[in-house]
Amino acid sequence: MRIGLFGFGRAGRSVATILLQNEEVHLCWVVRKSTTLQHRSVPEFLGIKDDEQGVIYSKDEWTPKRLFDEHPIDALIDFSAADAILSYGKEAAKRGIAIVTAISAYPPETVDLIKTLSRKTRILWSPNITIGINFLMLAAKILKTIAPYTDIEIIEEHFKNKKEVSGTAIKITEALSLEEGAIKSVRAGGIVGRHEIIFGFPYQTVRLIHESITREAFGNGALFAAQNLVDKKRGYILWRTS
Repeated sequence: MRIGLFGFGRAGRSVATILLQNEEVHLCWVVRKSTTLQHRSVPEFLGIKDDEQGVIYSKDEWTPKRLFDEHPIDALIDFSAADAILSYGKEAAKRGIAIVTAISAYPPETVDLIKTLSRKTRILWSPNITIGINFLMLAAKILKTIAPYTDIEIIEEHFKNKKEVSGTAIKITEALSLEEGAIKSVRAGGIVGRHEIIFGFPYQTVRLIHESITREAFGNGALFAAQNLVDKKRGYILWRTS
């Protein structure tokens, strides 16, 4: 399976590492906003021995049409920014390229666009692409169904420079029909990502916890999503166990 990757920040590089280590996929290229690493070999930059895979391109170097025509792919993984799909979405959908996007949040009009594009291709959007967080949310929904009147609080912990409230935590509140006021945020050091859902019962407490130890967890989830999406029928999936 041929894959293209949008975004080459900390998470994007971890995703690229996982893709390069998998013999069933071929990382064709990476597109990033900056020109700093333009035309560098992805494996060489990441210190992985592989002479055949990915080159880094800057966003403004190629139009999506030219990129997809000259370097065709089966699936696209997006770890860049919320506005990226506005540039590549229509051209990708026109070619039936499966899209896996791990952007934390989209404005309503972009969500509408994604749903429109899904009439021509397969699109999966997961604000947190790790497999474990989706298991966590599923377990939380089951527990709330069993005990609907328990007190529920959410604690999200991330690296010091993350300013906004975790998009994953917000999706958890939506899945559990809670207000965003149920979220407590912690910012410290280099925490990759930790989410805890506390169920307060009389005389006892249940805690569900998911922690991403390294950002490669996002790579495993993105690869799993792409491999299971590429041969599916056209449509849109919001992967949050909803």
